[in-house]
Amino acid sequence: MSAIPVILVHWNRPAELAATLAAFRRQTAAVRFVIVDNGSPPPALAEARRAGPDAEWLELPANIGFGPGMNRGLNKWLADPAAGEWAILAPHDALPEADCVERLLAVASARERAGLASAEFGEPRKPAYHWLKGPCETHAARGAGWEPAAFPNGTLMAVRRACLSAVGVFDERYFAYTEEYDLARRARAAGWEVGLVWGAVVKNPMRAASSRIAWYLLIRNQLLAVRDTGGRGVALLLTLRLLVSALLRKVLRRSARSEADGAGVRWRAILDFWRGRFGAPPSNMS
Repeated sequence: MSAIPVILVHWNRPAELAATLAAFRRQTAAVRFVIVDNGSPPPALAEARRAGPDAEWLELPANIGFGPGMNRGLNKWLADPAAGEWAILAPHDALPEADCVERLLAVASARERAGLASAEFGEPRKPAYHWLKGPCETHAARGAGWEPAAFPNGTLMAVRRACLSAVGVFDERYFAYTEEYDLARRARAAGWEVGLVWGAVVKNPMRAASSRIAWYLLIRNQLLAVRDTGGRGVALLLTLRLLVSALLRKVLRRSARSEADGAGVRWRAILDFWRGRFGAPPSNMS
């Protein structure tokens, strides 16, 4: 088998990228790297390039987001029919176990209609969808091999060429977070299978989002995913749920400063969703 393309999106985290490249170099399957740099500052980009001298680099002038950045790598891969049936996608901080890629592709390739597949975190959880919450995780007893899932987790996923050729790449309105659910929604609608492969394990110590930007994107994109799946009525119900939650937090008077900041992020995300403002987060949010 020829080397599997691994498309990584990097932004301003050269040390984490170096650890990710080292983990992929230890894979029992042969891999090759395509790294999309999302407008990192020059010193960080130079350090990152030193960590990946064996990679093909696509350097973007600005941070256009995870999904749009990944699309640049995906479009290059899709344009070359000889580049293989499968590609692996990951951010700059994914740490797969040594047999992760081999296990993932062995199981997914054996299923004729498998279009999207992801690794697991070594925990009894899998990606799911709740009609009111949107994309989420749910408890699932760890098994062996393939298990259907609502979407592949974006920490490490495999995509099939025929699937993306049929349904397209990531929706760039999302910028970052939840775009993998939207891709899976379209894939399932076109008759492709989406699943998790137990035993193909990846670690991601940084996967818990805590910044104001991450929180904004998660709320706004959650609303977008719910609307595109269930309609405006369900999006309205989720909006009311978010507002009630904010009111309860205010009544309980948790840390006044953090609650003020949190309420501002929540309101901005909700307003931007209903105004149809998608893509990059507001420039004045940090």
